[in-house]
Amino acid sequence: MMSRLFSRKKMNPASKYEHGNDHLIELRNVVKEYKTGAGVFRALKGVNLNVNSHEFVAIIGKSGSGKSTLINMITGIDRPSSGEVLVGDTAVHTLNEGRTAVWRGRNIGVIFQFFQLLPTLTVLENVMLPMDFCNMYAPRERKDKAMYLLNLVDMAENAHKLPNATSGGQQQRAAIARAMANDPQILVADEPTGNLDSKTANAIFDLFNNLVANGKTILMVTHDNDLASRVTRAVMVADGEIVDEKRNPGPAMTPEPAPAPGHNGHAAPEPVAAS
Repeated sequence: MMSRLFSRKKMNPASKYEHGNDHLIELRNVVKEYKTGAGVFRALKGVNLNVNSHEFVAIIGKSGSGKSTLINMITGIDRPSSGEVLVGDTAVHTLNEGRTAVWRGRNIGVIFQFFQLLPTLTVLENVMLPMDFCNMYAPRERKDKAMYLLNLVDMAENAHKLPNATSGGQQQRAAIARAMANDPQILVADEPTGNLDSKTANAIFDLFNNLVANGKTILMVTHDNDLASRVTRAVMVADGEIVDEKRNPGPAMTPEPAPAPGHNGHAAPEPVAAS
């Protein structure tokens, strides 16, 4: 099972976190303002949002609605002008830039619309990169762990190719494997199917559903209203505010068994902070 892949302790959603939040993710009265030549532009207007562990939440809105700004608050890519951003035991809004980068690398997996794979590295090397950056796991274990993840997303046979030698759907699968490199509890995807054909997009969406069934929490930014009925909860954003929410029962998901660990049947590596 994917949930047994790594032994790092998970946050307990049943208890209160260090800063008093009862939910894995809490945004409290978050405001984001930008200074422009025409004056102050308020991209977020006092947003409050709670996300529980194991939810699959879609942030839906038109271009310019504030949905990407909202998600950037959660990942720490941007910081609020006022308000609080709490993720697990971390008050993200209080971290400086350096601490935010380290925290994000260990706790949030970010999946981009345009994949953002480094073109001069192989697919395997791209997946290993977050482990190197965060000094996670013993160096000798990183390749086996990356191969396990590529196997999980049906990309093991492309591991030694450069990204431009693979299709768009394959690059997105590789990007998902890279996002899971450090075993984050939360995955954040910004328009992950925006550049894919409908068949490939559906395959990626099914992969997300299986990740949620295996214990991940996913927030997905999209402008596609058709996705609203296929996630745990859809949050509609307009003009910097949450204007509606829709909770869906969703189809029952049975977690798929994880493929054999490693590329050559090796046991999945134990997470060890490299010295």
